[in-house]
Amino acid sequence: MVEDVNCLRGTWTEPNDIWFGVGRISELNQAAACLGMTRPLVVTDPGLAGSSILRQAMTTCQAHGLKLSVFSDIKSNPSLQHARGAAGAYRQGGHDGIIAFGGGTSMEVAKVAALLIGEERSPWDFEVTVMPRSGPLPHPGPQPLPPLVAVPTTAGSGAEARAYAVIKDQEGRRTRKKVLRHPGMLPGVAIIDPALTTDLPPILTAATGMNALAHNLEAYCTSPFDPACQGMAAEGVRLVRTYLTRSFRNGSDLVSRGMVMAAASLGGMVFRRGLGAVQALADPIAAARDTHHGLAAAVLTPYVLAHNRPVVEERIVRLSAYVGLEPAFEPFLECLLTMRAELGIPHTLRGLGMDDARIATMVEEAAADPFAGDNPLPLTCDEIKAIYRRAMEGDLT
Repeated sequence: MVEDVNCLRGTWTEPNDIWFGVGRISELNQAAACLGMTRPLVVTDPGLAGSSILRQAMTTCQAHGLKLSVFSDIKSNPSLQHARGAAGAYRQGGHDGIIAFGGGTSMEVAKVAALLIGEERSPWDFEVTVMPRSGPLPHPGPQPLPPLVAVPTTAGSGAEARAYAVIKDQEGRRTRKKVLRHPGMLPGVAIIDPALTTDLPPILTAATGMNALAHNLEAYCTSPFDPACQGMAAEGVRLVRTYLTRSFRNGSDLVSRGMVMAAASLGGMVFRRGLGAVQALADPIAAARDTHHGLAAAVLTPYVLAHNRPVVEERIVRLSAYVGLEPAFEPFLECLLTMRAELGIPHTLRGLGMDDARIATMVEEAAADPFAGDNPLPLTCDEIKAIYRRAMEGDLT
C-alpha cells in the first residue's frame, strides 16, 4: 500500500496528457502555454469562483502573462443553456482557450461550450444514442475546437479523461440528459492535483467517489469486447473500495484523495465501453430534482447489480477476488452496502426524497436514456420500474 504522497506523481499520455500529483496546479500556466493559450476563459461553478484555490491558480497564471476571465453562471446537472452562456462569454472576451476548473458540472459545460464555439452544426448532431460509442459520427468541421485544459476539484465524473460530455436537453417535450462525443472535447491537458480536493465536504467526497465507483463497475460489467477497459475498470473499483472511506473520514489524507482521483480518471477512460442501468436510472433523478448524480448512483448501484446478477455473476466473482474479498457475488454486494452505510448514504430512494408518483414519471425517461442500451441485461420499462420500486423499498432480493 502506497503511503508516501510524493510517490503519487506522474505524467500519463493516454487518452490525453494527464499531469498527476500534489502541487501540480502550479503548472497550470505551462499547460495553457502548451496549448497556445494567452487569453483563456476559466469555466467554473459559483462556489469555486471566489475560492482561494482558484484565486491562487489565476495569480500564478497572470504572473506568467496570461490574461484570464471567469465564467461561473452554471449549476449542478447543467443544460445546454449554461454552455451557450459560456460560449457567449468566450466570444465576447476574445478568448483563445478554455480552462475547466471544478467538478463534473464545470467540465461538461466547458466541453459543450467548446463544441458550440468550434462547430457550426447543432450539438445534437454529435449525440451518441447507441453502442458502440466508437462508431461513426459526423466528421468534425474544418476548424478545431478551442483548446481545453481540465482541472478537476472532485473525484467523480472522470470528465477530464474523455471526449464525451453529458448535458441536459431542456428544449424538447421533456428534460433529459444526452451524451455528446467529439474528439475536440477531450482536454489537451488535465491537471489532477489531490490537494485541490481537501476542502470538499464529506458528503460530496462520498457522492463523487461513489459516482467514480459506479462508472468503473458498470464499464467492467458491460458487454463490448475491450480488455484494456475491463482491466482499468477493475483497478478503478479496487481503488475506490480501498481508499474512499479513508478520504471521507480524513479530508486532508492526500494519499487517499489521490487514489480516488485516479479511480475517477479511470472511470472517464473506460466510459467508451459503455455504462448501464445505474446511469440510466440516476439521470432522470438528477435532472428532475437536481439531486447530486453521485448520490443517486450510490443508492441505485446495489439494486442494479442484483438485477444484473444472472449475466454478471461470473465477472463479479473475479472482481471480488481482485479487490481482496472472497471470490463470490454476495461478499462483493455486501461490501457495497457496507461502504454506502459508512459514507452516510441512504439505503433507499426515499432517503433522497423520492416518492412513488415521481418514480412513475421517470420510467420512460430512463428507458430512453443513452446508457440504458449498455446494460448487460436488456432493460424494459417493466424492469426499470421494478428496479426503481426495489430501490424505493430497500428490496435486494
